[in-house]
Amino acid sequence: MAKGATQGILLVEDNNEDYVVTQHILRRVTNRPIIHCIDGESALDYLSRCGVHAEVQHTPRPALILLDLNLPATDGYEVLRQIKQDARLRTIPVVVLTTSANPHDVELCYRYGANSYIVKPVDFERLRRSLELLTAYWFDVVTLLEGKTSWHIRDL
Repeated sequence: MAKGATQGILLVEDNNEDYVVTQHILRRVTNRPIIHCIDGESALDYLSRCGVHAEVQHTPRPALILLDLNLPATDGYEVLRQIKQDARLRTIPVVVLTTSANPHDVELCYRYGANSYIVKPVDFERLRRSLELLTAYWFDVVTLLEGKTSWHIRDL
């Protein structure tokens, strides 16, 4: 396994059907662990080791975050904004994976620091191909920051 291969994908998705399909495809195209958060608050808690994640002392930092925008309570825009404003988290690539093709949403996400914006294809085969290309790009083509693949509560 390549260096950093234990770093997983944080999938922030509240729709169970979308999560199941996305997870199914990701498991076929990458061997990286998939961490699932069902809303923005739990994603921020996971990344900051707060709430139910406060007791976890040591865990791999996600290599990539797939973020839905339409989340209950803390929406994807706010999650993205907070990640990119946090010096400890901003280097994690965030790919917005959402149903919205609204140009305003696209612009806002890039202004907040999204690394990519993908409109979820409704066709299974197109979604599979998009996720296959996405994982190939982020894990086989680009060089990700490898220095700090895990973090401790004291680091926060």
